[in-house]
Amino acid sequence: MDRRTVLLGIGGTLLAAPFATYPQKPATVWRVGFLSGDARPADGAPPLALRQALEKLGYVDGKDVTFVSRWADANSERLPGFAAELVGLDVDLLLTIGDPASRAAKEATSTIPIVFVAPGDAAETGLVKNLARPEGNVTGISDPASELSAKRLGLLKEAVPHVTRVAVIWNADDRAMTLRYRNVEKAARDLHVTIDARGVRNAVDIDAALAAMSKGRPDAVLLLSDALTGGNRKRVLDFAAAQHIPAMYEFGGYVRGGGLMSYGPSIDDMWGRAAVYVDKMLKGSKPGELPVELPTRYYFLVNLKTAKALGLTIPQSVLLRADETIQ
Repeated sequence: MDRRTVLLGIGGTLLAAPFATYPQKPATVWRVGFLSGDARPADGAPPLALRQALEKLGYVDGKDVTFVSRWADANSERLPGFAAELVGLDVDLLLTIGDPASRAAKEATSTIPIVFVAPGDAAETGLVKNLARPEGNVTGISDPASELSAKRLGLLKEAVPHVTRVAVIWNADDRAMTLRYRNVEKAARDLHVTIDARGVRNAVDIDAALAAMSKGRPDAVLLLSDALTGGNRKRVLDFAAAQHIPAMYEFGGYVRGGGLMSYGPSIDDMWGRAAVYVDKMLKGSKPGELPVELPTRYYFLVNLKTAKALGLTIPQSVLLRADETIQ
């Protein structure tokens, strides 16, 4: 073996030694807090659509990211305490759904980035200063409440022309839902529809509202969805079926569960977009500089089986606009 060979061998050993002797620094495991007013699911985990979207972006649950979740079970009074808990656990980012949860998170911290989903109209409720430049530590996916309210009521009237009196059920303790109700009132005036206001604050109120509606039967029902009304949706679906009352909902899951019609964004799509925000913030983007997004697509669903049970014939002009019809 010549001198050159010996030197190269020693050099190779020295270069390799640090990698063999010292372990590489482990990759960062991000800690994400999730806050919702909804009922806790069986697995206690954030929505599957969110986790799948994050995994596509390189954040594998349990490997690159861990979730700490809090669920208020439709009791909004618990949200501020839960938000404070998550902040105290030193999470890297907060994910919220709905206005009460988003507001609780915002009030709990001014430094931890917050990504919200479906908080109603975030600018009109004051959750952000404006959609283009929200400022502060909050941004996410909002919706145009006034336009959606008018669209839903208009589709209901077009599908069931004899409708002149519509009962609207909403959570009167949720400022975003109350704002949405006000927008329904405005749309009703233009459509010459009378609104039967049914603001509720708990499950007992929902039962009372349905009992009153069974005595003074409306022509149709419009359910505004939040943690409270969504958690009790089966009661409304069963009531509408038993009373043979057509109803309009905000999300497709209600129609697949037996409701007549729905018009609105896909929650799964919204979680997919929220994952993009999470990725940007964990890579250093400031939430206040990321514009609030609106859903890019809204879906119109009609359940023809339910229409038949109600004795309704949905006009062809309406059916042609449906993204999905359920037979």
